Amino acid sequence: MSRNDSTVEGKTGDVDRFRQLLFALGRLHSLRDPLASGCERTQLTAPQIHTLLWLGEDGALTMGGLARRLGITEKTVTGVVDRLEREGHVQRERYPEDRRVIYCRLTASGTRLYRKLERTVVRGMDRLLGQLDTSDRRALFRILEKLIASAGPESAAAPGR
Repeated sequence: MSRNDSTVEGKTGDVDRFRQLLFALGRLHSLRDPLASGCERTQLTAPQIHTLLWLGEDGALTMGGLARRLGITEKTVTGVVDRLEREGHVQRERYPEDRRVIYCRLTASGTRLYRKLERTVVRGMDRLLGQLDTSDRRALFRILEKLIASAGPESAAAPGR
């Protein structure tokens, strides 16, 4: 076996281990709980809550930009935004220079709901990070920053940079 073959084999093992750990992490109820409890309290779906969180975090977004952040199609995001608009949490605005472009933004009601959801998410992250000591948290942040930086030009907008 050549040195390159053993490197590929080791990388494959790392990929398998990483995949297993991510799935195990995803199965933990305590990590999903902030969003799950948000869904129950607000009577909103997870995509609707994610929409509120993205709009609260990034401000007005085009429907296409919102769909990309949510990982859904523009057709699907239209239904999500329709329901949030009916509830009074978001509003659509046409871009004056190109009327085909539609931006979505939070209303005052949506902003209040975003702040409540954000507090819930922050409490959940605080509980999660509280399980790590300072050096582990620093290592986690360093690794995440490295992954974000290697993702490409979009990473320039990463927080804390």
